[in-house]
Parts: sequence; C-alpha cells; structure tokens
Amino acid sequence: MTAPLDVPGTAMEAQPEAVLEGVGGKAIEGRSLGQIAWLRLKRDKAAIIGAFVVVFLTLIAIFAERPFGGLIALFGDSPNIPNNDLIDPMTSAPMGAWGGISLEHPFGLEPVNGRDIFARILSGAQISLLVAFLATLVSVVLGSLLGVLAGFFGGWVDTLISRAMDVFLAFPLLLFAIAIVGAVPDQALGLKGNGLRIAVIVFIIGFFNWPYIARIVRGQTLSLREREFVDAARSLGAGNRYIIFREMFPNLVAPILVYATLLIPTNILFEAALSFLGVGVNEPQASWGGMLTSAVTYYTIAPHFMIVPGLAIFITVMAFNLLGDGLRDALDPRAR
Repeated sequence: MTAPLDVPGTAMEAQPEAVLEGVGGKAIEGRSLGQIAWLRLKRDKAAIIGAFVVVFLTLIAIFAERPFGGLIALFGDSPNIPNNDLIDPMTSAPMGAWGGISLEHPFGLEPVNGRDIFARILSGAQISLLVAFLATLVSVVLGSLLGVLAGFFGGWVDTLISRAMDVFLAFPLLLFAIAIVGAVPDQALGLKGNGLRIAVIVFIIGFFNWPYIARIVRGQTLSLREREFVDAARSLGAGNRYIIFREMFPNLVAPILVYATLLIPTNILFEAALSFLGVGVNEPQASWGGMLTSAVTYYTIAPHFMIVPGLAIFITVMAFNLLGDGLRDALDPRAR
C-alpha cells in the first residue's frame, strides 16, 4: 500500500473555520428557535402590519393623557369639554360639513354637547386596552397555572380542575357581567367610581375566561410530560416544582402567547358590549362602546358619530387577530 500523497490545499489540511464557511466566505451561523420564528413572522406582511397597529394604539393609549404624555391636549380639546357654540340649536347637530370636521376637530364633534370625537377616541382607547390587557393577564395567569397542574399531576387534581372548567364554561358570562357590574356600589375596597367599575369588569372577564386557555395548556402539558427531557430531569433528581417551572413552562410560552394575542380582541369586544349596554364605565369618561350607545340616537343626523368608534373597534380587533394568526404560524409552522 502506498502512502497518501501530501498535496497542499487538500481537505486533509482544511481548517475547521474553512469548513464552516458558506457562500461568499461568510461563516455559517446557527439560529435559535426565536430567530427562526422571527424570520417566519417577518415574511408575514399582514402580521407585521397588525403588530405596527397594535404598538401604535398602545402608545396612543399610554401617552394620551398626563402624566405620561398629553396627546389629547396637544392635538385636540379635552374629551369632556363641550363646544356648544359649534352646535346648531335647531337640529342639535354639529355645524359645518361632515359633522363639524375641521383642522381643530379632525373627527368632528358629538351632537348636542359638541365634545371632540378625536379626543374621546383617544381617551376611549385607554379604557378598552387597559381592560383587555389586564383581563387577559388574569386569564393567562390562572389558566396557565391550573392547566399545567391538571396536565402534569393528572388523577384527582386533573378531575377537580377539569370539572371546575366545565362549571365556569357553563356560566352565561355576558348576563352575569351585566348583573354584577350593574349592582356595583359607588365605593368599595378602597376604590370608587369608574376605577371600581373597571376593576370589577377586569375581574369578571379575566376570572371567567381562564378555562379556555387552561384547556389548551392542559393538552400541551399531557404531551410534554411524556417527553424525554422530563424523564431526564426526573432521573437527575429534579422535583415537581423544578420540572413545572423550569422544564414545562418554557415549552408552553408559544401557545400561551398566541392564545393571549387572540384573547385580547375578544376582551375588547366584551368591554365595548358592556359599555354599549350601559353597564361599563360611567359618563363623562369616554369609551368606544359608550360612544356607540350615544350614536344610536343621532346616527340619522350625524352618522360619523357611529362610524368613527365603530372603525376604532374594528381596526383594533383586526390588528390583534392578524398579529395572533402570524404568531401562531411563526411559532408553530405545523399548524398551517
């Protein structure tokens, strides 16, 4: 057998860095699951548009009023200041074309009292997003914790939590919320007025919606507890608490995040429905549902009064749904 030829430049002499070079001399780098999901999400133009709208609306809600900003004062009147001099005393409609739309009032004025619709839309965004985010947070925390406990331990724990889910899902939530919020006193638990009503609405929506996410988390946990990494953690002496919070929950972040983005628009619609039925926040605080309620009386003389808050609800819900669908496809491409 002859000895191998010592030819310079052969693969025998190649350095590890050269082997890992890609086209054009660039090093091939590995990608994390987060980077892969981000690349998928960037290709979904609808989801990116929805994300921009969500961020824009959130910033508007945060900086609409002091102490964080003052967009309302910067671009329009206060949401509660009437402009009676701009209202026709004969018809109670705003003077001028298109419901009083002008540079000072870009969305026009309300009939009868002449309050600036633009300012009230911004103020209403605070209520809708605050209720939606807080209620979703309550549902996600309760549903995630109870769902993972039911799926991980099984047995009587699973039976007890599953039957509790069935009980909560059987509640007629809208009627229950109307009854509870309508009976709220003016002051309780150190809160009063709209602060108390918002807290009650958040509690009702969040507390009675947790079974939906709990069922999703339970199903995922039943699958994960049979995986090899859980058996490996047990073999190394890890306790149940470590396995649940360090092994299970990181693998449940994706479905929880996706469901949360899809639950937020549902909560926005629920809050708007309560305000439309007259059991949401009280006047003079603006809310999108309350503006629709007032617009029912005047839609024949001022249709923009109904169109503007309706579009605000539609755009917000659509943006969250587009973002949620994009996240679902990016984090779990098998669901396509």
